[in-house]
Amino acid sequence: MTIKEARQQVGLTQKALSEWLDIPKRTIEDWERGARKCPAWCEKLLVEKILTYKDE
Repeated sequence: MTIKEARQQVGLTQKALSEWLDIPKRTIEDWERGARKCPAWCEKLLVEKILTYKDE
């Protein structure tokens, strides 16, 4: 599963994910469109974290 798939599964926008995890929105955009590559270990951890998201 990708960061984008996990984000969409829990209903987060890129902006909401950026604010929740304190990651620049541009970084998330770049990862999702393939302009930059998120390291595999980092992507795995992010996906696991995103899937724990509860509407706060």
